[in-house]
Amino acid sequence: MTSEPERARRCAFVAPANLIARTIAALPQRVLLTLGALATWVLWPALGKRRRYAATNIALCFPELDAAAQARLLHANLRATVTGVLELVRGWFASPARLRGLADVEGLEHIRAARERGQGVLLFGGHFPHSELCARLLGEALGERVTIVARRNNDACIERWLDSARRRAFADVIGKKDVRGLLRTLSRGGIVAYSADQDFNYQNAFVPFFGIPAATLTATPDLAQRGNAAVLPFWFHRDADGRYRLRVEPTWNHWPSGDPTQDAARYMAELETVVRQHPEQYLWVHRRFKTRPPGEPGLYR
Repeated sequence: MTSEPERARRCAFVAPANLIARTIAALPQRVLLTLGALATWVLWPALGKRRRYAATNIALCFPELDAAAQARLLHANLRATVTGVLELVRGWFASPARLRGLADVEGLEHIRAARERGQGVLLFGGHFPHSELCARLLGEALGERVTIVARRNNDACIERWLDSARRRAFADVIGKKDVRGLLRTLSRGGIVAYSADQDFNYQNAFVPFFGIPAATLTATPDLAQRGNAAVLPFWFHRDADGRYRLRVEPTWNHWPSGDPTQDAARYMAELETVVRQHPEQYLWVHRRFKTRPPGEPGLYR
């Protein structure tokens, strides 16, 4: 059992981390993006494992690109990913005034219509480096904080800091496997930003993502039904000028279809269309194809 002095020593990073985070969050957007590019150059040697994962994913998903083009995409993706850490901090710690004017938002009427019907809203998106910042920006535009789903950190001190930081920006933070918490929030009319595009080795189906069978969660339609929630696609990207473009869409036609595998395939197809528009901004450093169909070899080294 950890003693109180030992716990205090291990958690001593909190005060300086908050100071650094507030400083980063207050930076002008152009400075923050420049810092992200510089940090990518500095951290490049330390990103070996994540670089390999991203390079493998890019080679699998963009075979039409030659080696030089894949290398350029890899570099742009690592820059977007490292910059995404700074964008996370901005999303958690920035004042509303600092965020004002950073985003153009479309489709808020779909959220409002669902709420008027007495439904909660499941904002169905994907894993991008600036996902949490865009969830914060959406809440600012809507005038109501949204709830996010996040993976818990195994280190107690880090988890307390992350949870505290996120609660500065969001209505609530639900653990990735906290189904009861998710259903409770939706049934109360909450707005939850949610993604199911990472590798799932349970409740899954292998459906195409960039032409490759990808283990994909099939439970989303059931969760939405149980929580009386409208499922609204939520997409976003950062333009070259540093502004964010957010778009909430109406529920896809004939979705859910009643066939969980078909619904998962539709989700991956829609996500692929969005990712192809700005491929450098997807979270390729994740082992999306880690779980393989029976008999297939692993894809990552």
